[in-house]
Amino acid sequence: MKSPLQGLIAAPHTPFTPQGDLAEAVIPRQAALLIHNGVSGAFICGTTGEGASLTQSERRRVAEAWKAASGNRIKVIVHVGHLSAGESRELARHAESIGVDAIAAIAPSFFRPSSVHDLVSWCASVASAAPTTPFYYYHMPAMTGVNFAVADFIPEAEKRIPTFAGIKFTHEDLMDYGRSVTLAKGKYSMLFGRDEILLAGLVLGADGAVGSTYNYAAPVYLRMMEAFRAGRLDDARADQARSRDFIALLGPYGGFAAGKAIMKLIGVDCGPVRLPLHAMDDSTEKALRAALDKVGFFELCSRLP
Repeated sequence: MKSPLQGLIAAPHTPFTPQGDLAEAVIPRQAALLIHNGVSGAFICGTTGEGASLTQSERRRVAEAWKAASGNRIKVIVHVGHLSAGESRELARHAESIGVDAIAAIAPSFFRPSSVHDLVSWCASVASAAPTTPFYYYHMPAMTGVNFAVADFIPEAEKRIPTFAGIKFTHEDLMDYGRSVTLAKGKYSMLFGRDEILLAGLVLGADGAVGSTYNYAAPVYLRMMEAFRAGRLDDARADQARSRDFIALLGPYGGFAAGKAIMKLIGVDCGPVRLPLHAMDDSTEKALRAALDKVGFFELCSRLP
């Protein structure tokens, strides 16, 4: 199997036309921006990618487009989570057939597992459909309501999922994250999933991260990671503070819609969000741009040459 994931991995937006249809033609430009910015991978069809709002056919098309656009210059991780284990297995089977680097699955959130054992059973079922592709469990209790300690998940997954390769840890429980890093012992990737506190993840041992703001602000995070590794903690803290300044604007200006508006502002138009999310109107987009200017955002992000 391929080696564990490391470095900065973006969670790309899925591009849509103004009418809400899939716009695969934008994906090569998204991939080019990530490659230009030094990002190591793309975690597609996840939360930022509105994966739960895509049809099965669309998710396959997005995966195929990203695999083609990557040119093996960045890793492609396909989120295959679904409320139905059977549908997840079909997505996993397809992802393996096109040669992606890894798959991941979030916990089912309608009928939820009642124990770590049941959660691992569900993940094992999904992973079995892609027997040669590394599998990552996507831990995001804020969206799923499934909040078993990852430190309890890892030992059981290690025994029961042959392709288990790590965790996408999108949660604020730093104690559980630290315990999980210790349990992983460098054998599994513990991908940190909260951009605004990435520095805390690095202190606890993260060697990889997945996040939405890495789509457009990867340079500031890469600089922060370099400063941390060099022991320049004041510099690392300063860059984390800069990232928090613009992240704080995302919620008030529409969350996922604000992220897509930022992509448009830097020249990669990913279109609107899909219902039930609320699209951003022109006046709100102008206000967002002014607010981003005020915090110096456009000095931190990078555009395609």
